[in-house]
Formats: sequence, structure tokens, C-alpha cells
Amino acid sequence: MNSFISWVGGKKALREEIYKRMPIKYERYIEVFGGGGWVLFGKKEDKFEVYNDMNSYLVNLFRCVKNRPIEFIKELNFLPLNSREEFNEIKKFLKKEEIKYEYMEEQLKIAKESLNEEDFEEILHLFNEEILLDDVKKAVGFYKLIRYSYGSSVKSYGSNVIDIRKTFGTIWEANIRLKNTIIENKDFEALIKHYDNESAFFYCDPPYYETESYYQNIEFKETDHIRLKETLAKIKGKFLLSYNDCEYIKNLYKDFYVEEISRVNSMGLRYDNGIYKEVLISNYNTKEKEIYKSEQIKLF
Repeated sequence: MNSFISWVGGKKALREEIYKRMPIKYERYIEVFGGGGWVLFGKKEDKFEVYNDMNSYLVNLFRCVKNRPIEFIKELNFLPLNSREEFNEIKKFLKKEEIKYEYMEEQLKIAKESLNEEDFEEILHLFNEEILLDDVKKAVGFYKLIRYSYGSSVKSYGSNVIDIRKTFGTIWEANIRLKNTIIENKDFEALIKHYDNESAFFYCDPPYYETESYYQNIEFKETDHIRLKETLAKIKGKFLLSYNDCEYIKNLYKDFYVEEISRVNSMGLRYDNGIYKEVLISNYNTKEKEIYKSEQIKLF
């Protein structure tokens, strides 16, 4: 199935090539830079799956679709407008969200110091209910920004008329698909170390080198590219990594398997020949499926 959102750097065009190169056997599937989750949604469901991203708005959206789909759809159905004014209002709402949380936490601290235990527990319950409701509102707002923005950039209004209520069915499908998926919001190094073992398979799709500014609400520096390589070099499990085809990245991963690959870039069709070059990097032979299949044919 497809993801319920489009996203910058999504792997819809490349995922079939990724599936061909995944290991024959593994017990843990961990998507380290989840984004829109196109590789996750398109593959067969594994018993143990992890979706992770550093963008807290994106992770909150995935969690609400997984855990609170009815509230999400109800909120999404409220005033399903489609205008530049609404787009800008949603952006303002999301920017104020962190301030509101800080204010509420301060109030909770005062309540704990001032109230007896029973009264404080009642206030804490109300506080948590409001946080959950705010999470749904924030998720819906972010979902609308993705749908209404140009190229799903969440930056500028796309001017396309969209009846967002037509996406309700897609939300339900995503809810069912994510039912057994662990959703994380961790730094990639901490996540990899936490889930690593001999049976783990990590698919990594980090911000591409020198295109980091295209990604919303995250900062990814050159030192992070180096840190990712050093982290992956030490794992017990297997990894497959997608990057843009550039000499810096190929040199950084020169001690691993590096395969050059091309795909059609729909955005690029407007400006050039529409072919985008990437590399797939791994710590195992990605042709093992082909070799295994060939051996089985010979055996038969």
C-alpha cells in the first residue's frame, strides 16, 4: 500500500529496488529516518517493526493516526476549508504549540506544590486529557499543511482544491497497517544502538548531503553524516542506506558495498531529463536474494 502522506525525499519511486536488496532473513525491521514511511507501507508487514523520525510533528501525526484515529478524523472533518488564509492560520497555531505546553507544565508544577494528593491527581488527569486533545489538533493541523502545501514542503500554499474528507479511507488503512508498529522520536544514533542485534535490519534514508535545508524542523550537519557512518560501522545487524550520488558520500562509505542507481524524478521532468542518481550502501551483499533464487532453481 501507499503512505497516507507524501513527503520530501519520499521513496515511492525507489522502494521496489530497495525491496530487491533487503536481506533474506531478519527479525527486526527498523526504519531510522521514517519520513512519509513509503518503504514501510509498501512492504509486507514484519512481526517487529519500528518507525522513527526526528521531526516531532511528523511523529505525532503517525502516533495519532495509529492510536487515536476516530478523534483524528472527527477533528479533520471540522471546517474542512481549503484556502491560503487557513494554511497560514494553521502555521501560526503550530508555532504557538510549544509555548502552550511550557505554560501548562508551569501550572502543573504550581498545582503539585499547592494541592493535596487527591486534588492534584484530578488536575493531572485533566492536564493529560488536554495534552492528548492538543496532540490530535496538532496532528490534524500538520496533516493539512502537508496536503495543502506545494510539493508537500509544508512551506507554501499549493493553491490546489482538495476535499480533505476524501482521505478518511486512507487514514483508516494507515491505522490498520500501523497497529503493530513501534513509533519513535529519537536521535538516529540512540535508536540504532537501542534496537541493534544480530537479527536487526536497519533501513536508513537520511537527509541527502547538501540538501538538508529541504527538510522541515530538523537540523542535520556534516558531522551528523559522519556520525551516522561511524554508528552503522559498529552495528551487529545489517543496514541498507540510500543517499544522493556524490563523491563525498561514496568516499565516506568506501569500505562498504556501494551501488549506483538511477530513478525517475517527477519534479525533475519539468527542468531536465528527469533522471536522478542515487547510491544504495550496505554492510552485506545486496545480491544475496538473486544468488539464493539462482541456487534454488539449480537445485530444482
